[in-house]
Amino acid sequence: MSATLAAVVLSLFSAVAYAAAAVAQERLASRSPGSGTLRMLARGAWWWSVALNASAALLHVAALKYGTLTLVQPLGALTLVAAVPLGARVAGRRVSAVEWRGTALTLIGLAALLVTASGPAPDDVLTVPQALAVAGTTAMLIGGLSRPGTRPGLRHATASGFASGVASALTQTVTVAATDRSDSLLSAQVVVVALLVAAFAAGGLLLSQTAYQGGLGAPLAVVTLANPVAAVVIGLSLLGERLQGGAAGVLLALAGAGIAAWGVVTLSRSTPDPDLLPLVRPQTLVDDDHPVAAVLALDAGSATYEPSLVPKQPNSGHLTSL
Repeated sequence: MSATLAAVVLSLFSAVAYAAAAVAQERLASRSPGSGTLRMLARGAWWWSVALNASAALLHVAALKYGTLTLVQPLGALTLVAAVPLGARVAGRRVSAVEWRGTALTLIGLAALLVTASGPAPDDVLTVPQALAVAGTTAMLIGGLSRPGTRPGLRHATASGFASGVASALTQTVTVAATDRSDSLLSAQVVVVALLVAAFAAGGLLLSQTAYQGGLGAPLAVVTLANPVAAVVIGLSLLGERLQGGAAGVLLALAGAGIAAWGVVTLSRSTPDPDLLPLVRPQTLVDDDHPVAAVLALDAGSATYEPSLVPKQPNSGHLTSL
């Protein structure tokens, strides 16, 4: 199996695990809006989402061993693609035409990126000064995006995407340095960068949890797009990564990125067709497990139901006629 194919396969499995974790996080956040971090830590469901994220992260680390940042990180859009059938399954409905269109656009765009970003396994790493400079710059961006007083949502999602993208770039440095070099696993480079990875990975997880309190669709799209942007910038500017095909390859990559972004936005803004949703009793509208609160829905309170399904009650204080 070639390095590129191994990276693609591992990224696919990682995306499925990340999608499942996003579903768990969104459903937990919709049940407990405004809950603090400590209260989240006491919930078993939150730890299940952490376990799913950890599994996805391990698969992602393995993919970074075989593929460059410009190849692996854009494949993170597969997370939203995987969320489509997962969301339909949870909601008990069919995948809508809009979701099929968004999925097709995303896959077409990613295919174009694969052609230009494929290449040999990575061998360059960030030096300690470079890693510290990247971490400091990213920390300032995250601080500005998540400053007190801002509403949870797209700003926190952007900060989460940047944190996760930088964590991936730093993870690749640790992976390559630990496996392809003769240096000790306890060298200053490995230890310092590994600590930065832990900090940014944890920060990205908590920021995404905050962002999902307003719903999953738009925040997940922003996280999905901001993540590869941060990683690709690092890969092209600091790690010597290049796109294949010269000027034509650059144009193909830009077109693919635009099409994939269009698909991601389409998926994030799609909502289930009411005709495809099963009939529900009025009391289930306040149930935290309402199917519309699944992936790609806005929130648990955004669903509506047909008033004619509710028996009309007689006016209080008046006798009904026979």
